[in-house]
Amino acid sequence: MLEGRHYQNAYVTRDIERSISFFKEQCGVENASSFEVEVDVWTPGGSGKARNKLAFIWIDNLQYELIQPVSGLVDIYANELPNEGHLQFHHICMRVPVWQPFRDRVEKQGYQVVLEGGDDNLRFLYLDARDTLGHYLEYTCMTDERWLQLGGKP
Repeated sequence: MLEGRHYQNAYVTRDIERSISFFKEQCGVENASSFEVEVDVWTPGGSGKARNKLAFIWIDNLQYELIQPVSGLVDIYANELPNEGHLQFHHICMRVPVWQPFRDRVEKQGYQVVLEGGDDNLRFLYLDARDTLGHYLEYTCMTDERWLQLGGKP
């Protein structure tokens, strides 16, 4: 299932500051917003909180998301952390314009939902496409205001 506007490539890391430094030094990035966030999520194993350190780096129209799992329901990230190096590719993300019709299509396709959460401003879910594409697929649906807050262009 591939639909929506691809805007993000995401990586997991054991050291978000080192990974941000890499983007600044190797890619000439000047602006990288980073923060720690806790969100309510659902996983096949249950519901609860997930706490991660995140960084968003825009290069042209592509956002690079860096994720350092901290605590809670973060296995989807922690299980993919690199043994060596500081970054491991994890997923791509697409923005869909309307959530419920998209969510209905998800129910009819064959990929397993492995993480879901969000609120009225931003909803997200992950599909496990590792067997076919080699990585997860994340989908988001967000207000235009949230898109702009995340650094997206109008």
